Parts: sequence; structure tokens; C-alpha cells
Amino acid sequence: MTLPKPLLPLTAISMAVALAAWPLLHSSPASAERAVPIARPALDLPATKGLQTAVLAGGCYWGMEAVFENVKGVKDVVSGFAGGTAQTANYAAVSSERTRHAEAIRIRYDPAQVSYGTLLRIYFSVAHDPTQLNRQGPDSGPSYRSAIFPATPDQDRVARAYIAQLGKANAYGRPIVTTIERGAFYPAAADHQDFFRRNPSHPYIVRFDKPKLAAFRAGFASLAK
Repeated sequence: MTLPKPLLPLTAISMAVALAAWPLLHSSPASAERAVPIARPALDLPATKGLQTAVLAGGCYWGMEAVFENVKGVKDVVSGFAGGTAQTANYAAVSSERTRHAEAIRIRYDPAQVSYGTLLRIYFSVAHDPTQLNRQGPDSGPSYRSAIFPATPDQDRVARAYIAQLGKANAYGRPIVTTIERGAFYPAAADHQDFFRRNPSHPYIVRFDKPKLAAFRAGFASLAK
């Protein structure tokens, strides 16, 4: 992202980083300040017993994690990387934009409470902008791409059908660039987990992710914890 992802809370970040954050805090509003009104998926998976996993990439994982942690039926969310190898699945290497990873989140959810299609609806409506190619807001590079990593053939089928449905409806007025990919998920370091909750005053969180979470709560009130 534009701001370095620190290993310590904001109070320990250097003055130089704080000054670098100033333009972000006073720039134009974040793109995800409202939920885009989109239809439910016409094709979805049935409710089943037992927890399921979904892996989604949509820019900086801090905000993605914050949104999905607040969805009813979601049991836990882990920030990490998908699409590359284990050897380079760390923030320093991924930031080089040469590892083929995407910043991603792994969601464990109860399909009896929230469906895979509903998670995708939140993902496409408010968690990120699926029309931005290799970037999200202030962050640019292929690690910030919009991508879905289906865990099963059925998830693959639902994701492809929903992308086609939204494209046919011209839901955004621009082409959807979300890709369907294969690849393992690798958790990020501990200092990147639950970053929104642990660092609510971090400039990036305040500027980009708090509006995103507020937009989710406003647009999907019945689904928010």
C-alpha cells in the first residue's frame, strides 16, 4: 500500500511515515464509502453442515479482513497471500511485485448462516472495487489485484456465474477485471493479523478502511454482527 505496513503500532512509527500519511488523510474520499447496489447471485451453494473456507483477494488485506470479520456467520478471517509459492509468501518479498502473490484473506464461515454467494456479494459490493486492474485505491501492483481462489469446483462455478451475471447487468458501468485463480493460501505475519482492530488510529485505517467498514454496515445491516 502507499503507506508502509509497520511492524509496530502507530505510536512507534517514525515522524517521516506520519508526514507521508498526511496527503492520504486529506485526499479525495475513499472509493468504498458506500455499498454498490448489486443483485444477489442467481446461483449459490446450498446450506450445509460444517465450516467452509473462502479465499478472496481485493487489495490491502487490512480492510478486507475488517469487513468480513463483521459478517454474521463468519467464524474467523486470516490475512495472507495467495497465488505464489511458500518460499516468497512474506510481505517484504510480495511487495517487490515479482512473486505472483495477491494479498488475500481466508474466511472460515458457517454456510448454514451465510452462503458463499452472500460472501461474494459483499466482496463485489463493498469490500473492494472489482473494476480496478492490479490496484485498489492508493495501492498499485499485481499483489493488489482482484482475484478469487475457489476452494472447490462448486465455488468456482458460483464465482464465474456471478461475475457473468454482474457483467451482463453492467453493474459498475465498467468491465469487471476479477480473475479466478488457483493457488495455496499462506498466512501473513502476526503483526498483520487483526490490524484494523489493534490499530484503529493508523492513518491508512482511518482514511480507507473505516469508511469501508461503515459502508458495509450501512449497506448490509442485516448481515453485520
